Amino acid sequence: MKRTTAGLALTAVLGILPLVGSTGLSQTYKAPGCQRVWRIHDMERPRPPVVDPGTAGMTVEPTKPPSDAVVLFDGKDLSQWRSVKGGPARWKVQDGAMVVVRGSGDIRSLRAFGDCQIHIEWAAPAPAKGSGQGRGNSGVYIMGLYEVQVLDSYQNDTYPDGQAAAVYGQYPPLVNACRPPGQWQSYDIIFHRPRFGKDGELLQPARVTVLHNGILVQDNVAIKGPTDWMHIRPYKKHLDKLPLVLQDHGNPVRYRNIWVRELPDPDQPWCGLRPEVYLGPEVLKRYTGWYGNLLISLQGDHLVARLSKSVLVPFFPENNRLFFSKTVGVELEFKLNDRGLPVSVIRREGGHEKELKVR
Repeated sequence: MKRTTAGLALTAVLGILPLVGSTGLSQTYKAPGCQRVWRIHDMERPRPPVVDPGTAGMTVEPTKPPSDAVVLFDGKDLSQWRSVKGGPARWKVQDGAMVVVRGSGDIRSLRAFGDCQIHIEWAAPAPAKGSGQGRGNSGVYIMGLYEVQVLDSYQNDTYPDGQAAAVYGQYPPLVNACRPPGQWQSYDIIFHRPRFGKDGELLQPARVTVLHNGILVQDNVAIKGPTDWMHIRPYKKHLDKLPLVLQDHGNPVRYRNIWVRELPDPDQPWCGLRPEVYLGPEVLKRYTGWYGNLLISLQGDHLVARLSKSVLVPFFPENNRLFFSKTVGVELEFKLNDRGLPVSVIRREGGHEKELKVR
């Protein structure tokens, strides 16, 4: 996975805030108990041992998701996905799978997630074409920033921190559990988002556990920062929930049976599991302005409402009409015209509601 120019623009799409502190991370990695310091993408780094994953998850048809899962792709359509460039996702759906269309760009989920369990199945193109990073390359970007690499690593050599199931540029998998190209493979990912302080300082890094075809390959590792080609980017404060992103790297990788279970967020006990969608700053601008005596403005990539002279409260979208606060018991429901522009907002608070029209 080499990040393309379009991919680098993703940080702008996700509305990442300006740098608020440096993690002081080096661009090398020293393995525990080892004196050797490995460079990023070091071809001299030892290869993870190859393991036959057996038959775990090898079914002709996708298995049924858990009842509390958010299903992002069930083989029918791309209604739960958008292009990171804006507009509908331009990948194709074929034989129950979504297929990367070269040059169409990365796609992101409509829903946004923080702490979560992710299940995703993928298959590298068959017959195999290319070698190294040019063979069956794609990627699963959690929160659009932290990549678990997708690559055809079956009898295909590349740098270990860029092979299948690597935390790209940071952690090679414990073993190479890749199946041959054309066969369906699975990732089961447990992810805990990074925590930031009020001033943007990093309090806890993101952590991830990955099972590849049922085999543990990443064991609750601490992600050092947003993943990237040839370097580690420092953490920058971002929203608590952001979309899942799948990468177009020019190879027709197939995906199916994608679902996510949101995990309870101890930092948001009342609304950590409330659904959120990601609309992005460009869409959110439409909602700003005066509604009666209520001023709604844009701050970074979320709305804020001045509920009183001294109270400025962030609001987050459950859909394109309903927004909620994570700190006070207030909801805002917008009424939209045929062009998708707000004409009024209903403010709900303490069992009461009041409609405020656009000035």
